Amino acid sequence: MESELAKKIMGEATADAVTLDLLREARETVRSSPLGVINTPMIPWCQTTLPLNVNCTIHIKLENMQTTGSFKIRGVANQFARRPKGGHFVTMSAGNYGKSFAYASKHYGSKGKVVMPETAPMSRSILIQRFGVEVERVPTTSLMNVVNRCVQEENMTFLHSYDDLDLIAGHASLGFEVLEVNREPDVVVVCCGGGGLLAGVAAGIKLSGCSKTRIYGVEPGGACTMYKSFIEKKPVGMDTKSIASGLAPPFAGRLPYELCQRYVEAIVLVNDDDIKAAVSSLYRAGLVVEPSGSAAFAAIVNNKIPDLEGKSVVCILSGGNIGKDELTNFPD
Repeated sequence: MESELAKKIMGEATADAVTLDLLREARETVRSSPLGVINTPMIPWCQTTLPLNVNCTIHIKLENMQTTGSFKIRGVANQFARRPKGGHFVTMSAGNYGKSFAYASKHYGSKGKVVMPETAPMSRSILIQRFGVEVERVPTTSLMNVVNRCVQEENMTFLHSYDDLDLIAGHASLGFEVLEVNREPDVVVVCCGGGGLLAGVAAGIKLSGCSKTRIYGVEPGGACTMYKSFIEKKPVGMDTKSIASGLAPPFAGRLPYELCQRYVEAIVLVNDDDIKAAVSSLYRAGLVVEPSGSAAFAAIVNNKIPDLEGKSVVCILSGGNIGKDELTNFPD
């Protein structure tokens, strides 16, 4: 669980700080970012060969085609725009945030360090190091302790990979893009790890006036921190384990939890077999999506989302950072 120092260095922003004006300002920052964030395609499910066993209209948002391969660059673009250039930053990440963080660090001339869980694919570490950022691999339970050490002993500034106001506001740009294509979807399905993407998308959509839209978060059963947080009515941690390492941080974010409580209908769970099958189905349809990025799709095809019949649905494919070596581990 988070230490007192961790809470201090994360800041104490509340859900009330997340206003439509704040999110719109962040959207403009993300759109004009020198990091090259793109408005990713949103395609109709019916224009793919993907299977569908429910009669509804689904659009798929392809964040696997985003700069650096995932949605994380959106939040990073807003974070770095609001930090001093040339700083010395530390973060913790299983890969995708670390990649975007490293990409931004190189662009802005900042020094950086990524603390990674030992369970993350080694290919992610190598990729991050290529941007000139240091990587330290540690047990998942030690992530925050190592970050605290860097802040205290090396005077680094901590950038959180999911529990950060600027980051969440940047992620909300994805929600706004969804509404540009579908003005008021009935259902939006988003993966959830620490909750930063889910919180940002949900806040962006709900604050834009889509009061009837149901927004669902999807977590792996072995890493269901937000699901448990909803039950406990406070952000909690757990010993997480999942093939979707990007959805398996050791605790749910405090600010994401507050926002999800306010704007998210429910958290649903999928198992690792569901996720593996989803990666394979998407690959057969010509879409390269990592396990973490496939969770929302897995929830839809395994009937985890209630009352989809006849509804307008959006499914977020959040990232495509999976190596050729990793793809061999999935069924044909």
